Amino acid sequence: MPPITIRPIPPSTLERVMIDGPAGKIETDINDPGAARGIALIAHPNPLQGGTKDNKVVTTLAKAFFSLGYVTARPNFRGVGASDGAHDEGRGETEDLLAVAGYMRQRYSGLPLTLAGFSFGSFVQTRVAKRLSALQLVLVGPAVSRFAAETVPPDTLVVHGELDDVVPLSAVLDWARPQNLPITVVPGGEHFFHGRLNLLAQIVARHCRP
Repeated sequence: MPPITIRPIPPSTLERVMIDGPAGKIETDINDPGAARGIALIAHPNPLQGGTKDNKVVTTLAKAFFSLGYVTARPNFRGVGASDGAHDEGRGETEDLLAVAGYMRQRYSGLPLTLAGFSFGSFVQTRVAKRLSALQLVLVGPAVSRFAAETVPPDTLVVHGELDDVVPLSAVLDWARPQNLPITVVPGGEHFFHGRLNLLAQIVARHCRP
């Protein structure tokens, strides 16, 4: 299969909105390619370790989805950037993402929704997926050794680095095994996919392409 062209997101497509959430406003960056074919809601890693919507894995995911024609939404979790509230260990963050998903579904009515997340964001998205239907799920470096991630649909894409020293690959396999869930392993990859972000984008784009 030939590689998919992953294009930079034009700055002119950026709209920063403040979405009403249960703890106040949720700062969210939206990039709309025009004539979008879907919505990608992307969740960032743990804010207690500096995670924000501008994390490089999160922006790589946004580029992959934008290149496929998705409108992308990257919210800051509560207490991060201009988002109101305080960190809630995934409980309130789940409610925040549900609020953003509701906003995006109302604004872009009829478009299918994909949930994507990195590390802590993946954990939160497993919780969101339990509450929503008719969606696609993409989890990168899911923090299953640190948080109690939910079981996920069998067509979920899970990508993990072979040499992840934050969330060991063995922990992800232990979580996936009872679900008969395949894991896509990036050889030599660590938690933040240094030097392998282009490969990550290709994996996601191939899985989610029309």
